[in-house]
Amino acid sequence: MRFLVVLCVSCLLMGTQAQSSASFRRANAGNGRCQYSFTVDSPTEASCPSPGSSPEMEALKSRLGLLEALVARLVGGEALSESSAGSGSQSGLQDAYNQVMGENTQLQREKQRLDRQVQVLQQRVEELRQEAEMLRSRPCTQQPPPRVPEIDNSFKPGSGPALSHLVSRPGNTQGDTSSLRDPAWHYSGPGYQELTAVVTEVSAPNLEGPADISGCGDLVWVDQPEVHRKADSIAGKYGVWMQDPEAKEPYGPEMVWRIDAVGSEVRQLFGYENMDQLSRGFPTKVLLLPESVESTGATMYRGSLYYQRRLSRTLLRYDLLSESIAARRDLPHSGFHGQFPYSWGGYTDIDLAIDENGLWAIYSTNKAKGAIVLSQLDPHNLEVKGTWETKIRKTSVANAFMICGKLYTVASYTSPNTTVNYMYDTATSQGKTISVPFKNRYRYNSMVDYNPGQRKLFAWDNFYIVSYNVRLGKQE
Repeated sequence: MRFLVVLCVSCLLMGTQAQSSASFRRANAGNGRCQYSFTVDSPTEASCPSPGSSPEMEALKSRLGLLEALVARLVGGEALSESSAGSGSQSGLQDAYNQVMGENTQLQREKQRLDRQVQVLQQRVEELRQEAEMLRSRPCTQQPPPRVPEIDNSFKPGSGPALSHLVSRPGNTQGDTSSLRDPAWHYSGPGYQELTAVVTEVSAPNLEGPADISGCGDLVWVDQPEVHRKADSIAGKYGVWMQDPEAKEPYGPEMVWRIDAVGSEVRQLFGYENMDQLSRGFPTKVLLLPESVESTGATMYRGSLYYQRRLSRTLLRYDLLSESIAARRDLPHSGFHGQFPYSWGGYTDIDLAIDENGLWAIYSTNKAKGAIVLSQLDPHNLEVKGTWETKIRKTSVANAFMICGKLYTVASYTSPNTTVNYMYDTATSQGKTISVPFKNRYRYNSMVDYNPGQRKLFAWDNFYIVSYNVRLGKQE
């Protein structure tokens, strides 16, 4: 009891001291006891919300206030936005235009930079092409075969040992319609043949000397080659080109003719109106020959093309006016298709040539044992009018041509600085060694012919069509 009284007094005292901050409650506990409870506000919780108020409510009120302010601001600026819409859209278009123009200027600068790079690359490609061309024209270093003397002074036609290595493969003369039984060399390779030969060369000074411009004389000087055109494909690695020194209608003396000789069926004859059109590569006439051409020994004379039929010793005269074969004749006993070619090969057994005296055939026979044989031909019916045998082997020289009834041979087809090393005069039936400098600029000269109308040598040097001015000494 005493404790309860003390507790009650204490509670009353506290209630009187904190009436504003505390509450007291008494109730019956139901078990015969009194239950007392009181609530006192904490000194640090003076801001506690009153009933019906909470922090969430206050935060919500704050957000609502902010939203009301934002709506009021937007409603108030609507009229201003409508009034400035026109000027704003115009300003936006101007900005977009300025941006596009700036990008266009930048693209132009980028294009100029790329154009400069393209020019640099094109220049580099051209330099590489020239370098590749120079490397391609440079001969490969090989072990040279045993040297063959350019002239065999001990050789006499009809005597001495036979050239067994040239006639060791007898067989049927395929494509030969004659009754002659000379064996031919049957080569089983593709449509062209290449050999290798090294001949002795003798250097000589450049003998310009006195010249006989109008008459005939000995060859004393050959100029540097002049390039007219380069062939477009492998078919033009070697071939023959010519002009008719005594042209007939319908073609004039300026007409240029060309045959690409690489291939098994060479039949196309290209005609160019003049040298300029040849250089440009624009033929004005293309003729399809009725029978295939063998090698690079063809020539043009008095309105006709003269050539050797493939795989035979048959000579053909193709008339340009009628575009048909006007004459044919077998060259007696001549080798063909690789039996007695020049040193570079190419099935150059029969080489037809033109000079001031007419039409010639340069070839060899088994009887001559490989020595060069000359025959002058009738240009109308191809009949042999006269024959001469020389003392120089055909396989030991690179090429040959006729000037004023005299045979000249070129020592090498690959050496850049070679010589015209031999001359045979049909007027005296005498031959001799000479040494006239000759240039193979592109190091694979497969055709050399003389044109008496222009006093020039025409040549085909490793895809390049070239010509040489010549000088003849005065006739004694």
